Amino acid sequence: MIVRLDKFLAETTDLSRGLAKKAISGGDVTCNGEVVTNSAFKVPEGARVCLEGEHLELVGIRYLMLNKPVDTICSTLDEYYPSVISLLDIARADKLHIAGRLDADTTGLVLITDDGQWSHKITSPKRDCAKRYRVQLADPLTPDLIDTFAGGLQLNGEEGLTKPAVLEILADTEALLSITEGKYHQVKRMFAAVGNKVVGLHREAVGAIELDPALEPGEWRYLTEAEIASVK
Repeated sequence: MIVRLDKFLAETTDLSRGLAKKAISGGDVTCNGEVVTNSAFKVPEGARVCLEGEHLELVGIRYLMLNKPVDTICSTLDEYYPSVISLLDIARADKLHIAGRLDADTTGLVLITDDGQWSHKITSPKRDCAKRYRVQLADPLTPDLIDTFAGGLQLNGEEGLTKPAVLEILADTEALLSITEGKYHQVKRMFAAVGNKVVGLHREAVGAIELDPALEPGEWRYLTEAEIASVK
């Protein structure tokens, strides 16, 4: 990929585009060993670019899955819990964002990328991207709840019903729930609406992407090409 030198610097360092241009005009940047002072210079593919002697590399577009542990958050700042981004030992992790969030006490599949259009396809309510959760409940479940969830629920403080959800009862107090929305604390509020309480919540899948069972809590891996392409 051929890019302008100032854009290259802005994407590989903490410099703004303006500060990148100043560094270039000041003679601090080299390309393949030669000083370049033109911000519009096109960096050839595979070229070695250095800022004050430090080698810089474009990281490209990345797609990751992470098995979120408890007591971590899906944002960058919080005074109580660390961000899941802090678990990523990769270059320019600060450029990444999280495609959909989980509560601090919820575990499981988190998708992370620097491709804004791709993550929008996951999070947009218009896309109906299903998310599947394994839910542990305080009280026993009854079979009639399957139809109740399929018909939509009235959540406290919301107008209208939730979209149809698929509830599969696994045991007295354990179920799988698939939803296509992402309202605030939605799974917990849905069970609260039927008089039950969620005591454990783990996301297993987003769309066709399943959490890799080989990933321990806090571990991550890059998505496969097939997993990336599954997000239409």
